[in-house]
Amino acid sequence: MARAGLKTKPSDVSPDDLIAKVDHPVRQRDGLALLSLYRRITGLGPKVWGSSMIGFGRYDYVYDSGHSGSMMAAGFAPRKAEMVIYNLPGYDGLEDLLTRLGPHRIGKSCLYLKDLSKIDIAVLEELIASGFADMQKRYTVHPA
Repeated sequence: MARAGLKTKPSDVSPDDLIAKVDHPVRQRDGLALLSLYRRITGLGPKVWGSSMIGFGRYDYVYDSGHSGSMMAAGFAPRKAEMVIYNLPGYDGLEDLLTRLGPHRIGKSCLYLKDLSKIDIAVLEELIASGFADMQKRYTVHPA
């Protein structure tokens, strides 16, 4: 049986265009701020992955099952309800930073923020830098 293609792959959409189409003004403002922040932290340019994620860098993976692919090494998504910050290694061991961050909620590899003006940006920078450094230790990270 043929397997469906991976949906989360780089697209030709401009990150600025993606952010401009977000209806929520806070998410637009925060998206532009995060573009600058991620560029500075990763030293890489942005690429839209799938239909709504903005990624920085790419890593290649192969599972024990033989499934392989590529994914962004760091990134975010300006969703309507919340901004999603992807930390692909997850947030285990980062509890001290999360305690100091400000209002948020987390999933396994996702940090959800409603408004960057209500959090400690220096702590967010540490979280992003930590996740990106971890990815660089685990994988070879290439420009997307």
